[in-house]
Amino acid sequence: MRITEAAGRLSTSPRMLRYRESLGLLPPVRARGNGAAPLHRHFGEDDLAAVALALAIERRFDVSPAALAFGLRVLTDPEARDRVAELGRRVGRLPPRPARALEFEKERALRLLSLHVGSASPPTGSFPAGVSGRPGHGAPPGSRDR
Repeated sequence: MRITEAAGRLSTSPRMLRYRESLGLLPPVRARGNGAAPLHRHFGEDDLAAVALALAIERRFDVSPAALAFGLRVLTDPEARDRVAELGRRVGRLPPRPARALEFEKERALRLLSLHVGSASPPTGSFPAGVSGRPGHGAPPGSRDR
């Protein structure tokens, strides 16, 4: 069907359908049998369903067609997704990135070291049995099993 009929079925205007198409909110135009693009877009049921879904999303979430198009871009463009996620973390809408295990272990080791600065030996229980924490002291590995 032509754009005027499609607009009538969707209770919108042909201009609004062209706008949505320019934003990428319609499925791509299918080529004719000879590989050339059609002179005029013909709307099929899939096209109408896509526009109806877009209209429903816009109403439900109170967003503009341009905002919906950007949402689709965020879903498909890794750079846009990363930058929007970073903004979300900075404004508190997303939780901070979880620390990697290695970073967590590094921070833990630094905390333990800062607790023991200035003491000749660490508190009892900080090291496994038979290990004093000082080089050259403590039982050699496997000596308790003999």
